[in-house]
Amino acid sequence: MLKIENIDVYYGAIHALKGISAEVNEGEIVTLIGANGAGKSTILRTISGLLKPKAGQINFEGKSIAGVVAQDIVKLGISQVPEGRRVFANMSVLENLELGAYIRNDKKGIQEDMENVFVKFPRLSERRSQLAGTLSGGEQQMLAMGRALMSRPRLLLLDEPSMGLAPLLVKEIFSIIKEINASGTTVLLVEQNAHMALSIAHRAYVLETGRITLSGDAKELAASEEIRKAYLGG
Repeated sequence: MLKIENIDVYYGAIHALKGISAEVNEGEIVTLIGANGAGKSTILRTISGLLKPKAGQINFEGKSIAGVVAQDIVKLGISQVPEGRRVFANMSVLENLELGAYIRNDKKGIQEDMENVFVKFPRLSERRSQLAGTLSGGEQQMLAMGRALMSRPRLLLLDEPSMGLAPLLVKEIFSIIKEINASGTTVLLVEQNAHMALSIAHRAYVLETGRITLSGDAKELAASEEIRKAYLGG
């Protein structure tokens, strides 16, 4: 579904991604793990069109998307839930979800998808008229995920969905990610909570300072002594 080949990405003079190659197959949850500054979020921002690679190729469903602008990436079927949620604070839950469907004009389908979001996230249903900025951190994360789903993505990019959340909410969010995947959406997940990420992913890539140093089956990587020492606390 998604194939990244030898991409190089710079922030000014800083070489952020160095020859990165990775792929995500349809139906998978693939996770990118690594320390802060390793380049995980940069990969997502490059896929979603917010950054342009200096070299290399990104193909989605057989078509090159390197350099395609962000709004057109969404139209192709890729949607990103950004780090830090980035909800529209002065708009209601309902208005945020409607904005997620801005590329669509099928009113009936939009309404059906909104009801599906409320089934997945019952707390959003209770707060549909509430301003997004007044929601708790966990509720804002649910809203950001629901908003992304409103574009009916085939590939969902999730950037640090557990950041700043209490452990019980983290479990809930990861359970919902599994449900989203089970319902047919492929997921590329960036997450510092390596234990949780590896517990739900099919495959994983490990990044260090802009390079992929390890990759493979998520369960095998979780059992690896090197990964346990570096990312799983022992």
